[in-house]
Amino acid sequence: MEVWVIKATVRINRKIRVPQVRLVDEQGVMVGIVPINDAVQMAEERGYDLVEVAPGANPPVCRLMDFGQYKYELAKKAKDAKKKQKVIKLKEIKVRPKTDEGDLQTKCNAIKKFLDDGDKVKVSVAFRGREKAHMEVGYKVVERMKEILGEDADIEKDAAQEGSAITMILFRQPKKK
Repeated sequence: MEVWVIKATVRINRKIRVPQVRLVDEQGVMVGIVPINDAVQMAEERGYDLVEVAPGANPPVCRLMDFGQYKYELAKKAKDAKKKQKVIKLKEIKVRPKTDEGDLQTKCNAIKKFLDDGDKVKVSVAFRGREKAHMEVGYKVVERMKEILGEDADIEKDAAQEGSAITMILFRQPKKK
């Protein structure tokens, strides 16, 4: 079956205002150039709609088809395509410069779980007060998290200071089969 792209303003039957059209019948066979009145009459006799599929052509190309069924099939295809697409979410994990090793392990396990689900993860190391004077401690925390994650995570945006926090974004490359 041929797939025809539907536009927002598809003209059908008597809304087609040209003197003649290039007609394609319901089986996809080219009938030829036909006056518009004959084409509309042929569509009504066969119980189909005359649908303008290529308005830019000279003369415009029209096809005999059941327009309601056609719109239904297009909507169904669009719905199926929407079901199959994967929405990638950005999850955020927050840690502090004083976060202990065991807590880092737990946070990294959560990151691995998010990455397994196909999401991206933003790791934030937040600083308060006097901690801001020792940003290098935050970079050490980020490096330690990179060590723990190892090959399980790929870096989209490396650690960088943003205001009073250090952030990096992780994702996982799809496995090659």
